[in-house]
Amino acid sequence: MQPDFTKGEGLIPAVIQDAYSKNVLMLGYMNEEAYNKTLSEKRITFYSRSKKRLWTKGETSGNFLELVDLAIDCDNDTLLVQAKPTGPACHLDNDTCFGTYPNASADLSFLEKTIQHRITNPKEGSYTNSLIDKGMNKVAQKVGEEAVELVIEAKDDNDDLFLNEAADLMYHYIVLLGAKGFRLDDVINVLKERHK
Repeated sequence: MQPDFTKGEGLIPAVIQDAYSKNVLMLGYMNEEAYNKTLSEKRITFYSRSKKRLWTKGETSGNFLELVDLAIDCDNDTLLVQAKPTGPACHLDNDTCFGTYPNASADLSFLEKTIQHRITNPKEGSYTNSLIDKGMNKVAQKVGEEAVELVIEAKDDNDDLFLNEAADLMYHYIVLLGAKGFRLDDVINVLKERHK
């Protein structure tokens, strides 16, 4: 399917969604030229209605939106664009143009971003950095220890202890992924491939 640019005076709305967190980042408009440029360059490009020209998101701020996937609605006149943001999507320096999502600071993507930030920007006194500084073997060992502790708690009837051990394992697992240069979405992609 191809978008129908004959509607809306040649412009169609493009809803931009974070490909990993699934948060809606922003809404922009594309004409056929912006659409084709987005596909060819793999960076989200819009048509600015106020400037009357194409603009690639991030061209001045450096906060690009890298194209991951794209879907066209049933009427061929709206796009759902899955993107990987390289920084805040909003010009007000927020992750989204729609403010803060409820519980956004508690989701896995936030945890992963925090861990990735610690890996690339070490902070003195950070547990994450102290663990990574001890090397890959120590990080892997810690994941193993937390997995064993979770299994032990699963056999008991204390839900609080079980959930705390599950949280510890999840945290250390994400640290291990980051230390190896991977993200949760890499694992999710493997699971999707297995499902086919």
